[in-house]
Amino acid sequence: MSDLDIGGFSDDGPWVVDPEAVAWRRGLGPLREQARAEVPRLLARRGVPPVHRVVAATARVGWALGMWALTERRLEQSPRRAALSKRLRVAFAHLGPTYIKLGQIISSGEGMFPPELVAEFKQLRDRVPAESFDHVRSVIQAEFGRPIEAIFAEFSTEPIAAASIAQVHAARLLTGEPVVVKVQRPRIGDLVRADIRALSWLAPFLVGRIPVAALANPPALVELFADTILEELDFRLEAQNMLDVAAVLAVTDQRAVIVPRPHPRLVTRRVLVMERLDGFAWDDVVGMQDAGVDTQGVLHAGLVAFMEGAMLFGVFHGDLHGGNLMVRPDGRTVLLDFGITGRLDEARRTAFLFLLLGATTGDVRSQLGALRDLGAFPPDVDIERVISDLGLDGPVVDPTQLEADELLAQLQDITKKLLGYGARAPKELMLFVKNMMFLDGAIATLAPDLDIIGEIEQVHTEIARRHGERLAAEMGIDITQAVFDPDAMKAAMGVDPSVEKLTYREVQARRDNIREKIDTRRRKR
Repeated sequence: MSDLDIGGFSDDGPWVVDPEAVAWRRGLGPLREQARAEVPRLLARRGVPPVHRVVAATARVGWALGMWALTERRLEQSPRRAALSKRLRVAFAHLGPTYIKLGQIISSGEGMFPPELVAEFKQLRDRVPAESFDHVRSVIQAEFGRPIEAIFAEFSTEPIAAASIAQVHAARLLTGEPVVVKVQRPRIGDLVRADIRALSWLAPFLVGRIPVAALANPPALVELFADTILEELDFRLEAQNMLDVAAVLAVTDQRAVIVPRPHPRLVTRRVLVMERLDGFAWDDVVGMQDAGVDTQGVLHAGLVAFMEGAMLFGVFHGDLHGGNLMVRPDGRTVLLDFGITGRLDEARRTAFLFLLLGATTGDVRSQLGALRDLGAFPPDVDIERVISDLGLDGPVVDPTQLEADELLAQLQDITKKLLGYGARAPKELMLFVKNMMFLDGAIATLAPDLDIIGEIEQVHTEIARRHGERLAAEMGIDITQAVFDPDAMKAAMGVDPSVEKLTYREVQARRDNIREKIDTRRRKR
C-alpha cells in the first residue's frame, strides 16, 4: 500500500499515512477555531495588564533604546540601524521564548523589514538555549503515558535545533525507523498568552517611538504575531497542516516538493514525531551543484508549488525561510516546520486569484478590489478615489530616476494616504508577501542571473496551462483574456517598457540605488 496518491511524501516512507485512521486528527476543527477565537480576547486592551511582563518588556526594550540613543544615534544610517537592531535582538533574547519567536518572524521578513534588523534577528533562529533532557523526557512520558524507553530504541540527548516554542531531537523507534521528535518547552502556553496581553497593551505606546521604519506599526505586528503563534502551541494542528500541504502537492502532482510524514500515532499537543529526512542546507549552493542539482529548477518548482497551494486550495506554508527548507540530492525540496500555515476561505481565495491575475495583466481596479475583499481596505472604500489619490491612473514613474527628496516625499505621501483609507495587512496576505520576499531573496542564492520578468511569465504560463480552465471557471472570466502582460509587470516594478530582460542582479542594483538615495536624504536632515 502507498500513500503517495494522497500526499507529497518521500518515495519510500517509514510508514504509510492513512488520514482516516489517524486518531490524533479527531476534533481538530474545533481546536483550530478555539485558537482563532482566543486572539481578539488576548488583544483586547485591559485597564490592568500582566504587570510583571509589561515591566520586564519595558525595562529591557527601554534600556536598549536608551543606550542606543546615548551612544550610537548619531552614526551613519546603516551602522545606526545595525547598532539598534543588535540591542533589540539582545533585549528580545533576554525576554524569553515569546519575544524570540517574534524576532524569528521578523527575521524571515526580507524586504519587509530593514536588512540590518533581519540579519541581526536571524541569530535568534538557532541561538536559543535548549531545555534539559530531563524536561524532554518528562514531557514525552507525560504525553504518551509510558517511559521514553518504551517508545524509542535510541534518543539523542542533544537537540538538532532549539527554537522558541520547542526543540527537536533525532531518535529511532523500537521498530527501527529513524525519526525526528519535536518537544514543546515547559509552560510555554501560559507565557505566550501573558506576553501577548502585555504586548497588546504596550504596542500603541510604541507607535513612532522605535526608530526602525518597518516597526512603525507595532499593533499590527502584534496582531499578526498573536494570530500565528497560538495555533503553534498544539502540535496536532501542525501535524494536520503537514497533511494538508502534502495533499495539495499530491493533487497538483507537484512531486518536486515533499513533506515529512507525521507519525500515525505518536502525535500529541506537546510532542510531534515525524519522518527523518536529510538534504543540503538551503544556502549550500556549492554542495547542490556538485551533486548535479539544478538550483534554478529548485527555485522554479518551489515558486510554482507555493502559488498552486494558495491559488487552488487556499493552503500554503506560512513561514518559508532557509531554516525551514532543505534540498535532497535528487533535487527535491523538503518543507519543514508547519506551525505557521496560511489558510484562505473560498471568498478570500477568490479575491486572492483576482489580485494575482490583476498583477500579471495590469488591471489596477481588479487588484484594489481584491485587496478590499481580502480585508486590506474597509469594505466601503472608494476604489476610484484610491486610484486617483495614489496616481495609479497616471504614467509609470521609475523610482531610480527620482531625486532623493522626490522619492522620500512620494513614499511618505503614499503611506499617509493608505493609512487615511484604513489600509491594513491581513494575516494571510502578510504571510504570502513575506514568503514571496523570501523567494525573491532566494534568487540571489540559487539563480542570481535569472530573468525575473521571464520567470514570472513562465510561472504564469505553467499554472495557466495546468489549471487555467478551473481557475477561469471559478473566477467567471474568459480564459483567453487572462494573458500575461509583460509591460504591466514592468510598470508594477517601475521599469521602462523598453527593458527586455531584468536579472536579479539588476533588480538588486535598483533597490540599492533607491535605498542609498533615501539614506542620503535622511542623513542630511
